[in-house]
Amino acid sequence: MKKKFKLTDLDCANCAAKMEEAIKKVEGVRDASVNFMTQKMMVEADDDRFDDIMKQVVEVCARVEPDCVINL
Repeated sequence: MKKKFKLTDLDCANCAAKMEEAIKKVEGVRDASVNFMTQKMMVEADDDRFDDIMKQVVEVCARVEPDCVINL
């Protein structure tokens, strides 16, 4: 499953790159991209565990960029 999410308060391109790198390390994630300019994130992950994977993605992103909100 591939989904796009709107981000709020993503502060810099470096943070976006760090978030993308961290998301790709989450088990079950096949691909991910975080675009600072459009404030959007795309996550492609296993269909049957997508909700659980997204919980982990939110936690990982909060560690990298605590002010950024993923609008699920």
